[in-house]
Parts: sequence; structure tokens; C-alpha cells
Amino acid sequence: MSRKEKDNSLITPERFMDEFMRLKRGSVSRRHFLGVTGLGLAATVMGGAIRPFGSMAMAEDLGKQMSIATWPNYHDPATFEAFTAATGVAVEVNVFGSNEEMLAKLQAGASGWDLFVPTNYTISTYVQLGLIDELDLSKIPNFSASTESPRFTSEGKIDGKTFALPKNWGTTGFAVSTDKIKKPMATWKDFFEIAMTEADGRAMVHDYQLTTIGSALVSLGYSFNSIKPEELAKAEELLLKVKPHLFAINSDYQPAMRAGDAWLTMCWTNDGAQLNRDIPDIAYILGKDGGEIWTDYYAIPKDAPNKAAGYALLNFLMDPAVAVKEHVANGAPATDSRVIDLLPKEVTSNKIVYPDEAALTPLEFGAAVTLTDPGRAELMARFKSA
Repeated sequence: MSRKEKDNSLITPERFMDEFMRLKRGSVSRRHFLGVTGLGLAATVMGGAIRPFGSMAMAEDLGKQMSIATWPNYHDPATFEAFTAATGVAVEVNVFGSNEEMLAKLQAGASGWDLFVPTNYTISTYVQLGLIDELDLSKIPNFSASTESPRFTSEGKIDGKTFALPKNWGTTGFAVSTDKIKKPMATWKDFFEIAMTEADGRAMVHDYQLTTIGSALVSLGYSFNSIKPEELAKAEELLLKVKPHLFAINSDYQPAMRAGDAWLTMCWTNDGAQLNRDIPDIAYILGKDGGEIWTDYYAIPKDAPNKAAGYALLNFLMDPAVAVKEHVANGAPATDSRVIDLLPKEVTSNKIVYPDEAALTPLEFGAAVTLTDPGRAELMARFKSA
């Protein structure tokens, strides 16, 4: 092997992603990209101890296509394009607005997903129902348990076995167009009051019982995770009162907020950061009266049709050099200190993305019982059909 070939075969993940973005912009030719990355020689991309695919994945037949189920506005399309450029595997992205939708799809069978993105409180249920695999960590060498924050990652392990790896953590607050709504807002009580007054016809809630019911409960002084019938009844009363004033019930709310059709919406960290970045008049607010803190994970369905590609993409996503570009694009905070160390200061100092501890203290992680509680499911169905 020539020295030039040897240098190409050892290209770092950082340079791989940089060269890919140059290819995407048209700054370099495909021949240059294949040559400089070593992919033209079918070389394994690696950098030190970090291996975006690993010899195992390259040795397996990854097929030509795979599928991932995830949330709205949660990935940089360039990430999947880079994975396809490196492996030849096209990535189909399926977008969902609630964990209940994901659970129902998996329970129905033949989802076709090779990887999906469930939230922390659902992992134990997936394990109990036998819907996800225990992960073979030897196939994910880019994952580093020692650099993950235990606060945000513990629910991926059940009885000492790893079933899911962390993607991002974040919060559930609300986004408000401050150029349209002048009254200061600080609580979920404010949210529901303004939705029926100053934001009449311009407010949105999630098509997702956990956050819509949970936030209504918080506004009334109850726990985000309550399943008490008398407290759910009060939340239902509030939601039915606010519904005629809503613009929509939809978990993909960015288009309406960007167009100015909606002025107020329930909102996740990543969307709040993206909206504020592009439209500074849109503020992201955490309720001082409570709300949700969450971690999203990657997991592999037990019936995944292309598990080899699922593992290869998961390993690719665990590479800090890839993950940092994902996090800059999607705006959600990282769980891995290796990634945080690579993030620019304008991200780590952004209080939407990394709020002060005092702002996080009132928030609750979702409880497993809420996923399958019939009282909450029936309440949400009545609210949507009213």
C-alpha cells in the first residue's frame, strides 16, 4: 500500500464528515470524495479508536435499504446521506408524533423498522412485551458508557442488560411568538389561559397524550405523570374548554409557527432551539410550575428486517464526530461528554439547549405507567374527537 493510500484508509471521522459536506455543496467531485475518504478503495472508515462502521459491519451484507422511525425535525438529512455514501445503504425515515403511535406500530407487527427512537419511559414496556432486542455492544464500538451522563441514560438498561442507547435529552416547554403575544408567560397555567385569550385560534398542543395531558395536569397543580381519575377528570375539563380556541392538535408544529399561522405551541427543546435560531422573536419557555424532562434512545426492534444495517447506522450515529453535527443541526442537548466537548460555545451556552439547573428542578421524567394507562388513552381520544 502506498503512503497516500495508507493515509486515506486512516481518515478521521471529522474529516470524513467535512469532505462529505464539501461534496454535498458541490465544492469537490465525487471522484475526489471517494479517493480522499478511501471509500473508492472500499476501506473501512476509522480514526484512532473511533470506527464509524467497524470491521464487523463492513464484513456483513448491509443490503441496499434500511428504515428508521423517529420524531419530527430531529435529524440532519446530511447524516443519513453520509451514511449512504459510505455504505451504499439508503435510509428511509418514518416520522411519528407520539410514543403510543410507535408502540401500536410495533405491536401490529412487520413495522419494517431497523432502528427507532423511543423515549426513556417506554423502554421497560418494550422489554416486557418482547418488542426490542438486547443490544450486542460489540457491534457498536463507538458507544462509550463511561462518557455518558447517568442522569439521562440509565433507563436504557433493564436488569443489567442494555436495550437502548441514548440519542439526546431535552425538555418539553412552549414556544411563543413574542412579537404577537405581549403578555409575559412563565407557567403552564399561563399557556392555557393565553391559548383561550390572546392566542385564540393560534395555539397548538401535541398530538401526544403524555405531554398534552401532562402539561394540563401541571397547570392545575398536579403531577405531570398523574393517573388519578379525579385529577385526569380536571385535566379533561381544561382541555375540552381550550379545544375550541386551538389552531391545531399536531406534534409537527414548526411549519405553522414559521408561517405565523400559530403563535403559541407546546414544544420540545430541539424545535425550540431551531425556531429561535431562525426567528429570534420565537421564545422557548420552560414552565416554572413543572413539566417534562426526557431522554430519547435508539433501539432495534426484535423483528427488524435488516439488523446488520440497523447496527451499522447506530454505530455511525454514536461516533462523536457524527453526533456533534447532528446535535448542532437538531438543537437537542447531548448526553455524551465526548460530544459536548466538540460542541461550539454558542450551543453549550444556549439556555434553551442547556438550561440552568434551577429551571430543570421542577420537571419530571415520564413514568412508564402513563404509556399504557387506559384512563389517559381514553381521555386523549375524547379530547381529539370532541
